Amino acid sequence: MSALAADTTRFLEHLKVERHYSPGTLRNYAHALETLTRFADGLPLAAWSDLRGEQLQTLVANEHRRGLEPPSLRAMLSTYRSFFRFLAREGKIQNNPAAGVRSPKVRRKLPEVLDVDEAAALVEVTANDPLALRDRAMLELLYSSGLRVSELCSVRWRDLDVEQGLLRVTGKGRKTRIVPVGRMALEALATLRNAQPAGDDEPVLRGRGDQPLTPGAVRAAIKRRARSQGVWRRVYPHLMRHSCASHLLESSGNLRAVQELLGHADIGTTQIYTHLDFQHLAKVYDAAHPRAKRK
Repeated sequence: MSALAADTTRFLEHLKVERHYSPGTLRNYAHALETLTRFADGLPLAAWSDLRGEQLQTLVANEHRRGLEPPSLRAMLSTYRSFFRFLAREGKIQNNPAAGVRSPKVRRKLPEVLDVDEAAALVEVTANDPLALRDRAMLELLYSSGLRVSELCSVRWRDLDVEQGLLRVTGKGRKTRIVPVGRMALEALATLRNAQPAGDDEPVLRGRGDQPLTPGAVRAAIKRRARSQGVWRRVYPHLMRHSCASHLLESSGNLRAVQELLGHADIGTTQIYTHLDFQHLAKVYDAAHPRAKRK
């Protein structure tokens, strides 16, 4: 292994052990760093301190000509900036060569959302069998609390405070946060637990062999339920998260609260929802999320 590759391996280990990055994120970082190392080996460089910003700009231009889209180029550059900051902390470089490198501008795509009627039609599954009980609880919880699919799959009964209507979830970077759970979701969860008794340490949503439901199984279940509930849209877990956030922001106008609910580190990520036109929803909503109201 070259000295250049050894540095990237050490950085990836740092992200895994100390930063607790997810396997998917680590794979993306590793792929970007492999591209960088191949490019650097062709220059060649004796050490990363020899790399210059204009050379890195050439790499970005090459990848753009090869067909890499602007969002992927931005993610690639973000990886490189983090990597070189890591090397600077270790005293291996003095300046970050990625600091001034530009990537093509990205046209920000507005998130898709369900309207209120579609969301209600989707989650109101008739719970007349064990699978339907689970799926109703799954859909109610996704829409109620705006969870990521990974967060949903990791929830255990001990994380749920029924009396307070709160749920502890573990998000990106293993950061935990507390989110509210609406009345309808609490009722669906209570029905599920009564029908399928489980210990506090057991997963709330179980698949085969009573193992935690996987993200793939969640996506398949939502797609199946959308068809059976008459929602003729492409429905997926993150669509439920977008819908929860957008509906709450429309009815409350509280951007900071929505940011906290979603676990966004940067409020700029949450602000995308302010660009959506939801004036027609004002007639449907009272003052808060429709499935979060208490009796």
